[in-house]
Amino acid sequence: MKITLITVGKIKEKYLRDAIAEYTKRLNKYCKLEIIEVADEKTPDQASGTVEENIRTKEGERILKYIRDDMYVITLEIAGKMLSSEEFAEKVETLGIQGKSSIAFVIGGSIGLGKEVLKRSDFALSFSKMTFPHQLMRVVLLEQVYRAYRIINGEPYHK
Repeated sequence: MKITLITVGKIKEKYLRDAIAEYTKRLNKYCKLEIIEVADEKTPDQASGTVEENIRTKEGERILKYIRDDMYVITLEIAGKMLSSEEFAEKVETLGIQGKSSIAFVIGGSIGLGKEVLKRSDFALSFSKMTFPHQLMRVVLLEQVYRAYRIINGEPYHK
């Protein structure tokens, strides 16, 4: 299976880059992983709703350039469905059984995802009702993908 992370913005902090590198290395055993970073737009303080929508649209256009028709798209959204690690593993495994060979996870920028990206989404996933920095969510998502593969393969890790 091919897993693609499409994310807005670059990772600046070394500790997050190190964690991403570690999970990327671990995941190589289970899947082909690609991480695509698209440029983020500067969001002015106290931006109007219209300005924010324009920013989400621009970032969304960049994201959509990397989404192919054959990809199963999972967007990370606060309002998405929360799954346990076991349920997430089952979802990944079921997609593979159904012949989906490419899953794209999309993490938006600091003000979320544009309407066109949300429209293209096949599944909205939420990790919490809390808001997390989008850079940190990359690490959390990669850890959960790794955990899912360990669960699918009946390997020790998940407790």
